[in-house]
Amino acid sequence: MAEGGATEILLIRHAPQINGGRLAGRRDVPADCSDAAAFAALAAAAGAVDALVASPALRCVQTAGALWPGRAPELDARFWEQDFGDWEGLPFADLPDIGPLSGEALAAHRPPGGESFAELCARLAPGFDDLAARGGRVALVAHAGVVRAALSRAVGAVAGGLAFQVAPLSLTRIVVAGGGWSVAEVNRRCG
Repeated sequence: MAEGGATEILLIRHAPQINGGRLAGRRDVPADCSDAAAFAALAAAAGAVDALVASPALRCVQTAGALWPGRAPELDARFWEQDFGDWEGLPFADLPDIGPLSGEALAAHRPPGGESFAELCARLAPGFDDLAARGGRVALVAHAGVVRAALSRAVGAVAGGLAFQVAPLSLTRIVVAGGGWSVAEVNRRCG
């Protein structure tokens, strides 16, 4: 719970995508919102929020609607997933093997025609600043890359966020107080 001037950002990754085992990235694909028990458990874990923000991706809008029925999220295009360029839509099994890379090299790697994770973090920074400035409890329904970028910000290293698992329909909580970001919880699965 956010206290006195702090902001608690609840980062919720969208529900599993219905995409035939393909990399979605910027592609607009639906979410599987059929697990009512998992949605109820996650909504209970998240609790009441002062603001509800979502990526405009269909899978995020559907997830937000299933978590908070009757409450329309504020759509913010800054929170779209990383652009994977030429890799978008490829089956996961067909993604190219880029070999062993350090965390820093992986964060800097740009798929052909896309953006690197480091570029994603830079693109998201103003949006994260705006969320942090709101105060109270803010839920953001977005993508795995967005959650990892917020974790990178909290740990103070771009490559640091890449070390975290972010499951579909999971909750990660970050508290922002006095300009500092701290990780309260990562990848809580409720289903």
